[in-house]
Amino acid sequence: MRRRPKQARSQERVHHILDVTEQLFIELGYDAVTTRAIATRAEVPIGSLYQFFPDKEAILRALANRYFEQQYHLFVRLHGELADAPIVVYVGRMVDAFDQFATSHPGYRAVLEQLINLMSAAEIGTLDEYDQQILNELTHFFKRRNSSLGQTKCELIATLLLKTVSELLWLSLTRDRPFREQVIAETKTLIAAYLQTYQV
Repeated sequence: MRRRPKQARSQERVHHILDVTEQLFIELGYDAVTTRAIATRAEVPIGSLYQFFPDKEAILRALANRYFEQQYHLFVRLHGELADAPIVVYVGRMVDAFDQFATSHPGYRAVLEQLINLMSAAEIGTLDEYDQQILNELTHFFKRRNSSLGQTKCELIATLLLKTVSELLWLSLTRDRPFREQVIAETKTLIAAYLQTYQV
C-alpha cells in the first residue's frame, strides 16, 4: 500500500475498496478490471483510491494479505482450542477449517491465482508474512507434545506440514466437489499418519 490508513473512516474506506475490487475480480476477471472501474463501483474519487493504492496490482496484493491475515487468526484460535486434542482430531479440525475458509470466500482462488501469475517464484516464497508465525507456533507445539524431538526437527516437521497442506488444499480447489472432498480426506489421513510417527 502507498499509505496505511490510521483513522477509522480511512480504514473503512480501504476495506470497502477491497470488498468492491474482490467482487469485480470475481465478476469480470483481473484483466478486465481497471482502477477507474473500482473507484466508480466503490463510489470514491479516483484520487482517494490512489492515496492508498498506486495501481491495481497493489490492491490485489492487499486482498491476498487480508486473506492471509484472516487465515492466521483462524489458525491461532483453533490452535488454542485444540492444543491438547489427539493429533487426529487436531489435523481433522484444522484441515476442515482452512478448506471451509477457502470455499466460503468466492474471491480467494481468483485473487491468489492471479497473484501467482504476476509474481516470480522468489516473491511467492516470501509472500505470506504470517507463514513464519504459524511455523513458530507449530514448532513450539511439536516440541511441547514430544520433548525428545530437537528444535531443528520440529522446525522441519512444521515446514513440511505447512507446505504440504497448503499445496494439497490448493489442489482441491482446482476440480469439482467430489474430487475436492477426496483430496481433503486423503490430506487428513496423510498428515495424521506422518505426525503420529513422531508421537506428537
